[in-house]
Amino acid sequence: MQHLENRTRTTPGDDREATAMETTQINSKRSRRSFIHTIAAGAGTLAAGTLMADQGAALAQAGKPEDLTIGVSTLGFPDLTNQELAQQLSAHGITLIQLFLNQKDSRYWNYNGRSDVSGMTAAHAEEIARTYHSAGIRIHSMGVYTNLIHPDKAEVDANLQYFDDMMRIGGDMGVHTFITEAGHFHDEQHCKAVPLHFEDEVWPRMVSTFKRLAEAANKHKATILVEPFFQGFFATAKRTRVFLEEVGSPAIRALLDPANLLELDDLEEMFQQLAPWIDCLHAKDRKLHTQAGVPAGQGDIDYVKFVNLASQRTPHAPLVLEYVGPEDYLEALAKLRGAIEECSHRKD
Repeated sequence: MQHLENRTRTTPGDDREATAMETTQINSKRSRRSFIHTIAAGAGTLAAGTLMADQGAALAQAGKPEDLTIGVSTLGFPDLTNQELAQQLSAHGITLIQLFLNQKDSRYWNYNGRSDVSGMTAAHAEEIARTYHSAGIRIHSMGVYTNLIHPDKAEVDANLQYFDDMMRIGGDMGVHTFITEAGHFHDEQHCKAVPLHFEDEVWPRMVSTFKRLAEAANKHKATILVEPFFQGFFATAKRTRVFLEEVGSPAIRALLDPANLLELDDLEEMFQQLAPWIDCLHAKDRKLHTQAGVPAGQGDIDYVKFVNLASQRTPHAPLVLEYVGPEDYLEALAKLRGAIEECSHRKD
């Protein structure tokens, strides 16, 4: 987003006046083409003014760090049932989760692929949702993370059907937000100088795939959040923004995980590029120049700066602790709560 203080706001009324004045000055020597160019310029100014107004409204709604919502990803708790996990998280003040079907009594998780979810009946889905709701925990979203970049159309079609099935399951739980990456594909036939996700033909194919996904999401009244990662198709915040703009659907938005982009983007750049699209944040960490993600506080993310940007640019988006399990989620939770407290004190 552009900084509002560096630009002059143009209102619709100003544009109509300017256009009217120019129209009256058109004489017989002015060509039709010149006149059309004049009108187009006025329309462009009007659009810019509207965009700046939208950005200004977003900035005006900046929140306080202490009002940010903390959640936990359930992925790292495979040895607990949903009931056991709900009780444990509730006891430590967690009121929101991002659900991965990876618990002992709902084992359907398959990263970068798909699984047979025919056994997940509506009754079972509703029971899982009640388990968390009765513990005071809201299910914000569900992780799908299937492979949408696979070069085989039949594989993509099957994975889109799997995504549709997951949205059906989420609907039975009262969940309407779903998370995915682009997916990853590597084999000996694609060991080229340019990775598959950067090959020329892949971009338009992915736009088409996500437009199909948007249609499915609309059918389920759902929203899909794409998660960037510096070694994949959504390699930077800018590339992700450009993709979202090209897909052009309100059903396709973004989840920002700063640890996934830290190698290539600064925190400020991530939020500048993606803030209007962000509906969720992952709170994990990563050391620079490494591949492995780690729990919050164990890497190079400046968490006070992260929290401050989140409260200013995306106050509605929960911060979901990721890459944590029973042995370390409390430490990561303390790190995040500590950053929020420090950020709040700095503003006081």
